[in-house]
Amino acid sequence: MRVEVHLHGNIQLRAGVTLTQIEVALQPWLDYLDVENIDEAKSVHRDEPGVVFDARRRLLEICWTGDVGRNFRKIVEDSLQALCRYCEQATEIQLSYYHEDGRDEIGIVFVGPTPDSIHEAQRRRMVEDISNILSRHFSPSEVAEVVTHVNELFSRSWMERTASGQASLSSEPTPSGKGRKHLH
Repeated sequence: MRVEVHLHGNIQLRAGVTLTQIEVALQPWLDYLDVENIDEAKSVHRDEPGVVFDARRRLLEICWTGDVGRNFRKIVEDSLQALCRYCEQATEIQLSYYHEDGRDEIGIVFVGPTPDSIHEAQRRRMVEDISNILSRHFSPSEVAEVVTHVNELFSRSWMERTASGQASLSSEPTPSGKGRKHLH
């Protein structure tokens, strides 16, 4: 079964990273799409740039939509993980799955130069999400209480992960109601 997926995010790259290095890292994704290079990785929507490397700004911009199969998530996570060694800082790439029955699922893949930086980006994103939701109903001091607890949980989970040698790049896809929503 095929499903439409949209990837969106910008990856700040270290100085000196070349297009060849990026394409080697993204090779599993390019192979999946049956294309030779990122210029050929066109989005199914003409108004989306696809995958663009801006060497001057040291930026890999991803705004790509395509019809994919069941094992796409693993392929794209492997490709993005291979980019980690070229990252200047940790960031997130959002994957939005649009199912034929109208369901949407949102997942996030974090990339960054180190597992520590990825964990910190995950923590920041969680704090931002929770703060936005809670601030609709609670005072800033009440939100701060929850944020303190979230920070403690992240600290504890990081210590457990590093002790066991596990570091995660992504979050599981989350259902998000009906309707096709693009991220920009």
